[in-house]
Amino acid sequence: MKFTDFNLKDTIQAAITDAGFTEPSPVQKDAIPLILEGHDIIAQAQTGTGKTAAFGLPIMSMMKADGSVEGLVIVPTRELAMQVSDELFRFGQKSGLKTATVYGGTPYGKQIDRIKQASVVVATPGRLQDLLMSGKIKINPKFVVLDEADEMLDMGFLDEIKNIFTFLPKERQTLMFSATMPKGIRKLAEQILNSPKTVSITKSESTNTNITQLYYVVQERERDDALVRLIDYKNPNKCIIFCRMKKEVDRLVAHMTAQGFKVSGLHGDMEQKQREVTIRAFKQGGIDIFIATDVAARGLDVNDVTHVFNYHIPFDSESYVHRIGRTGRAGKTGEAITLVSPNELRTIKRIEKDVGAKLVTQVIPTRMEVQNNRADELIAKIAETKVTENAINLVKTLQHDLDIVTIAHLLASLVQEESFVKGKDNIGLGLEEIELLIERAMQNRGGGGGGGRNRGRNNRGSRSGGGGSRHGRNGRSGGGDRGGRSGGGRDSRNGGQGSRN
Repeated sequence: MKFTDFNLKDTIQAAITDAGFTEPSPVQKDAIPLILEGHDIIAQAQTGTGKTAAFGLPIMSMMKADGSVEGLVIVPTRELAMQVSDELFRFGQKSGLKTATVYGGTPYGKQIDRIKQASVVVATPGRLQDLLMSGKIKINPKFVVLDEADEMLDMGFLDEIKNIFTFLPKERQTLMFSATMPKGIRKLAEQILNSPKTVSITKSESTNTNITQLYYVVQERERDDALVRLIDYKNPNKCIIFCRMKKEVDRLVAHMTAQGFKVSGLHGDMEQKQREVTIRAFKQGGIDIFIATDVAARGLDVNDVTHVFNYHIPFDSESYVHRIGRTGRAGKTGEAITLVSPNELRTIKRIEKDVGAKLVTQVIPTRMEVQNNRADELIAKIAETKVTENAINLVKTLQHDLDIVTIAHLLASLVQEESFVKGKDNIGLGLEEIELLIERAMQNRGGGGGGGRNRGRNNRGSRSGGGGSRHGRNGRSGGGDRGGRSGGGRDSRNGGQGSRN
């Protein structure tokens, strides 16, 4: 199926073509026709499945750009509000549809002025409720979307959402998107939706086939060394490292910064301004590595993330799908890498079963293997480098005192110093040891303990991804500063929720 099969408005189709989209994702394929037919829908789909386009394209195709607010999208956090608004702006720009982003911590006046000019408002619950209750705005949207509905309930916005709907017109089309369907979501759907159609994307469909899923078995004390070694070996363009707790984010930011990586952290204790600066730096390339908790990264939308690392295995399969959905976007390939201890192997097998995908076990590369990869890339880089006039003059100067072979050796030694790999030779368990532990775990005899240290390194298996010298290691970015919580009325929660992170 192609996007052209939906018969969307010409200007919307042109925007889709400009964005490089051709084939709809499963949630788009199922939801767009139902929305165009005028149905309310309740859609269950994970992060990274194309939900914004699933509701944005059809409702914007039906809008008239008559100068009024025709669409309202309610989202849980400021970051998600900005990301959704940016994407909707791109979809609607050729149609003359403007967007306004509404969230706490920003002056009311500017937001009100933008709402008056907008066709679509993307808002967080607290600030939107304040504007409606105070009478500062009056809107009559034809289309209302609740995005990440389960997250809004988790953050305690249920009362605000119910109150907001008392200010909205009865005649409307309401669309609810949620990654999970707990009892509270189903009850809310009964109250605000009218005979909704259901769209449910199965776990196997929501696990992106463009993502290679790998796991490495290491002892608990080896996690930091394993993470550094894998980043040295994989040499990611941009990557996100997921942690379970805020203190783990802060500690890992300090550790990775000390190793020379350009890294920053994201969690609920950071001030909103710092969060926005950090996310912008990651998107624009000022930061190569993002370390975040699950809640803090919810809604983060960066298309060129090549790798996702799970520093610890997530507690449940849905969190795993959320995390790995940050890579392999927009038709690109990605890798999801999970570090597990020996006693977590049964959890890996459970996640495999839940998500309907195979997680491949591999062995942490040795120091020499990473060194050899870097040498290979360095040789290729030298071979492709153009000779400059300044380089010729430098060699001529050196030839006054040294022969050409000695000069070559000295320059190669100087360049190679930057690609030296630190750390111990072997990290983690070998394939034979892992296979034995998996067999024991599946026989319910327990997968605990690390076994002996006879690694079976002769059976290392295949690895995906290249190595090469790490670019940008000289630049450092801190970013783990723990500011106070952001203000801005009720939506101060949107940048917070630190206690859950």
